[in-house]
Amino acid sequence: MSFFAILLLAFAMSTDAFAVAVCKGVSLNVPKFFDALKVGLLFGFIEAITPVLGWLLGYIAVQYIERWDHWIIFALMSFLGLRMIYNSVKKEDECQEVATNSSLMMLILTAISTSIDAFAVGVGLALASVNIGLAASMIGLVTCIMVTIGILLGKKIGCLIGKKAEFIGGAVLIFIGCLTLYQHL
Repeated sequence: MSFFAILLLAFAMSTDAFAVAVCKGVSLNVPKFFDALKVGLLFGFIEAITPVLGWLLGYIAVQYIERWDHWIIFALMSFLGLRMIYNSVKKEDECQEVATNSSLMMLILTAISTSIDAFAVGVGLALASVNIGLAASMIGLVTCIMVTIGILLGKKIGCLIGKKAEFIGGAVLIFIGCLTLYQHL
């Protein structure tokens, strides 16, 4: 997987966290940069750890499923992408729920919930023999940046932009899954 593909993957993985951060930013009067950065670092750290955990599981399993790995990657990426697209078009207003919860524990739980898909992507990365250190670092860095920006811009851009970013991220995951399948057929 090329550096550009890893960067696209990192963007796709961070869009759901960005959507949550925008919603969080909506509730703040004037968010301070360092407060936004702290939340960004928390989300980035958790988002970087989960694909490593998935990669470890995938690395163990790769010897047993090597003949079908490209199909598994395609299925995982497509499923996650479709789920992200579905979540982006749901009518629910998640901004209210995210905006009212600001305790550290709630932020950690929210960060974990937005990074569960990164665990599944980590399994796919192991099957695709991707450098997990580079991929996890990029996912964590891009998530940190996007969450920080999302919080700072939340008041200005509102929840609608967050949902559009999640839709685009889902489309990118589907594209990566299709590209992987195409390269192996």
